[in-house]
Amino acid sequence: MDKLETAFAQSGLPGAVALVADRDGVRFVKAYGHADATTERAMEVDTVFQIASMTKAIVSAGAMQLVEAGRVDLDAPVDDLLPQLANPQVLTGFSDSGAPQLRPASRPITLRHLLTHTAGLGYFFIRPEVLRYFAATGMPAPGSLASIQMPLLFDPGENWEYSVATDWVGLAIEAVTGQRLGAYLQASLFDPLHMSATAFRDALPDDAARVHARTPDGGFAIQPMFLGGGEFDMGGGGLTSTAQDYARFTRMILRGGELDGQRVLSEASVAAMARNQVAPLRAGYMGSAMPDLAQPYDTFPDQHTGWGLGFLINPDKGPNGRAPGSLAWAGIFNSYYWIDPASGLTGVMMSQLAPFGDAGALGFFGALERAAYQIDA
Repeated sequence: MDKLETAFAQSGLPGAVALVADRDGVRFVKAYGHADATTERAMEVDTVFQIASMTKAIVSAGAMQLVEAGRVDLDAPVDDLLPQLANPQVLTGFSDSGAPQLRPASRPITLRHLLTHTAGLGYFFIRPEVLRYFAATGMPAPGSLASIQMPLLFDPGENWEYSVATDWVGLAIEAVTGQRLGAYLQASLFDPLHMSATAFRDALPDDAARVHARTPDGGFAIQPMFLGGGEFDMGGGGLTSTAQDYARFTRMILRGGELDGQRVLSEASVAAMARNQVAPLRAGYMGSAMPDLAQPYDTFPDQHTGWGLGFLINPDKGPNGRAPGSLAWAGIFNSYYWIDPASGLTGVMMSQLAPFGDAGALGFFGALERAAYQIDA
């Protein structure tokens, strides 16, 4: 792992935590650089990060627990659980005056649609149509329920579009259980997996990593970005965690739903999560309507990537070593992970830098993966 020191220096990241694990435990974990580059506060291996969309896989696992228990049906309309999604409307365009034009969707939205990002929902920072819709109807406050209420971009099941769908999955969990999402996840996943640093928080701890942006002079400025503390526990991106905590979750997936004698999902549920659910659609590409927040991104532009019930799936071997059928995704502040069941390896790289898709962060993550598979670059 010595090459990682060089790779981190070349990345230009303010700080990061890199981790590699297998089914039996953590093989390597190390902190690099600073949690706050402006004060030179050192990064630690137990530093708390905003994991943003890495939240989605955890919430998806929580939903699959309820599917497994027979408390919710993957393919039933979610109308009763989420009346806000009943009778969905598809955005077809805008009038000359800028008013949104809508038509009824051809079918209802199901939990499977939400888990696979095929419901037709979007993100305002990815799709300009969504941004234009909110501009026409009133820009909602960040963290409000209104921020995830929007017309569909296409009929459910007809396409793949990264979206606020997992926020709705979290609200469906609340509707089924009668619990706040954070309380449910605490009891069903965090406690049994001993993920003691993972939680929805109303504010960042003082010693948490800060979100940075690069400055023209080659330095960093702190960005006051916080994805928590809103009207609801944001299932699509609101969790804070550490690299070591998140690796306990990825190792559970790697082990088919069990960790340290605690089974939280059946092997069949994990297999369903890891199986491509969207073929023949291609998943994984994200455009950008706000490049200062997230640049266009495609993990494997040369592969026909799929999506399971919570994960991106690569059908071919990755350029840095992961086997076909590996699972992956990321968080908007340039944190990334992969889970490789075939090779029995998982890796987590956490950093806090905007915008998403930073070349330096991706380079360091690639170096971590190559080191895990002992591939010389």
